[in-house]
Amino acid sequence: MDILPAKIRLTLLAFLYLALLIQARLNLDRSDSDAVKLFKNDLGFNGQLDIQENLCNSAGIHCEIRITSGNSPILRVTRIVLDSKRLNGTLSPVIGRFSELKVLSLPNNDLVDQIPSEIVDCRKLQVLNLRNNRLSGKIPSEFSSLVSLRILDLSSNRFSGDLSFLKYLKNLENLSLSDNLFTGKVPAFLYTSRRLRFLNLSGNDYLQFPVQTTKNIINSRTELRTKNFLPRRYVFAEKASAPSASKATHSNPSAPSASKANNPNSSEAHPPSSHKHKKDNKKKVRGWIIGFIVGVIGGILSGLLFSMMFKFLMMCIKGREKETSTTIFSQMIKKAEDLAFLEKEDGLASLEIIGRGGCGEVYKAELPGSNGKMIAIKKINQPQLDVDDLTGGDSKNLTKKMRQIRSEIQTVGKIRHRNLLSLLAHVSRPDCHYLVYEYMKNGSLHDTLKQVSEGTTKLDWLLRHSISLGVAAGLEYLHMNHSPRIIHRDLKPANVLLDDDLEARIADFGLAKAIPDANTHVTTSNVAGTVGYIAPEYHQTLKFTDKCDIYSFGVLLAVLVTGKLPSDEFFQHTEEMSQVKWLRNVMTSENPRRAIDPNLIGNGYEEQMLLVLKIACFCTLEDPKERPNSKEVGCMLSQIKH
Repeated sequence: MDILPAKIRLTLLAFLYLALLIQARLNLDRSDSDAVKLFKNDLGFNGQLDIQENLCNSAGIHCEIRITSGNSPILRVTRIVLDSKRLNGTLSPVIGRFSELKVLSLPNNDLVDQIPSEIVDCRKLQVLNLRNNRLSGKIPSEFSSLVSLRILDLSSNRFSGDLSFLKYLKNLENLSLSDNLFTGKVPAFLYTSRRLRFLNLSGNDYLQFPVQTTKNIINSRTELRTKNFLPRRYVFAEKASAPSASKATHSNPSAPSASKANNPNSSEAHPPSSHKHKKDNKKKVRGWIIGFIVGVIGGILSGLLFSMMFKFLMMCIKGREKETSTTIFSQMIKKAEDLAFLEKEDGLASLEIIGRGGCGEVYKAELPGSNGKMIAIKKINQPQLDVDDLTGGDSKNLTKKMRQIRSEIQTVGKIRHRNLLSLLAHVSRPDCHYLVYEYMKNGSLHDTLKQVSEGTTKLDWLLRHSISLGVAAGLEYLHMNHSPRIIHRDLKPANVLLDDDLEARIADFGLAKAIPDANTHVTTSNVAGTVGYIAPEYHQTLKFTDKCDIYSFGVLLAVLVTGKLPSDEFFQHTEEMSQVKWLRNVMTSENPRRAIDPNLIGNGYEEQMLLVLKIACFCTLEDPKERPNSKEVGCMLSQIKH
């Protein structure tokens, strides 16, 4: 059993070594070579250019192999990364010569002047990072033609003008324009884009934000000054009293002359009216104190009464809400009233059923007030539990269905990614629950492959490869970028949906589990998943890790290339009686191409499909430690060129 994996690993290592050997002997394209020298000179390297035969070996310049029109390989510049190099020059117009450039990153320098309009000739540019320079002026209007841009960071510069250059940049995932001098209105699509995951427009004081944004909601300074706001009736300080001799005078009225003799500087004895005035002041002070105490006691009693009334009112409101409550997770649904039709007893009577599963039916409906936007509604027949109960920590009293609903809410209810099916809302009724999702009109990958086998539709190799990339990206987000990590545990073609553009969306997180960052695995009491896609170590130990999802993904890759599911009757008539074992034997045989789906033979991509099958074998190795992680799988798939 250990010999076959060793052969596969040796084959992959030999392939990578051959690719590196070929690249080492290639030369940089003459046009790119001249452009690199001019570009670095204008950046302000001050004659410190790397004098090398191959500029691809110089710092900050990265190249990749490309095939010319004459079918000969050559090196082209694809990435320029010069971070914090104290560059004080300008961006040269020769930037337009780098037709294969994907990444231009020059942050934390002292570059000046404007962005040259020739940059629009870099049609394949995906990442542009000019953060923290001294660039200025308006962004070229043609900039909007760089539709491949995913990351754009122009923060901490002196750019001006409006944001019309963002008009066609619909693929942006990360946009930072903070601390500049931009003016005009902020494009509305920035707030509705499904792809955009990070947006920072702060520090642009002249931008006009929509009313619903919170830019203008700031903690302004108050104009209060230090003053004595104490009312006069609470100021108890009296004027300085007369000397002690004066007291003697009041206590002994028969000795006024003695008082004066002993203290010639003393004043005359207080008249009777002054003594009466003091008594009046004492009465007033006593009245104020009594009034203050009564007021405090009254305020406390009023507060207690109000608090009890408020709690009673909230209990009444909560009691009514328990009948039907709606929780919205996405801005696609503007208000709970849009789903009011689900509160009716016959709310789903007229809707089309598009699927049935272990938890219940799935319906198709049009979202009210959305101009024809369709949604999918999963109905789970089960006694009611509040959202608080479903998202709480104790799950001992929850049934299997309720645990699956809870898992859905805790995962897809909180995460957003272009390759994960988003949960839009949860509606709780006394007799059932509704989970509302985006509607995927192209159905699941399982349904599509079934139609292909029946000859009613076609799914070419380029689309299958694109689907594999989408699933890999979704897994990478769950395993590497989200905290805590999320393990899907039931990855299969039936749980991969296809949107309007046939882009993959991982769905059905009913069995998903979150693994704390400090843990390496989670142990369960029983095996969950679908036969044929479950990793062997999970069967044996009941411990699952992210490598269990990688095993399932390897099986999914095999399904995409072979066109056969693990449950296909074909494998029941083989010696191995297993898709994974059969694939390993075929890949090490003299004719590995017999593993490819007959519908794909003759399309000219046989070599690329064999590479994907090798990756599938790599993902389904017996030892989970030898399997790649989701990021490595995505890199391997993305390096397969067509």
